Amino acid sequence: MELVLNRRRVRDKDADGMAVAAFVLGLLGLLVMNVVLGPMAIVLAGLALRYRTSRRGRAWLGLALGIADLAVLAGLVMADGTLSWGLGA
Repeated sequence: MELVLNRRRVRDKDADGMAVAAFVLGLLGLLVMNVVLGPMAIVLAGLALRYRTSRRGRAWLGLALGIADLAVLAGLVMADGTLSWGLGA
């Protein structure tokens, strides 16, 4: 019985960590490497929500930011025609 409770606590901590990681990766993805960090944020947020994290708001924000990362990438690709972009001329 105690082993099951310990596994559940570990899984809950893992889910909370995934929610926080999804949020951070989604936020960073808006600035750099959105082609990599956006999908990672989406996957981690989905897993955190599936494992019923106690930080649901952060997981939902990570999911939204991951989708925003891909939207920014799509906009940059449409404007520039490449997968790379820069602020200089």
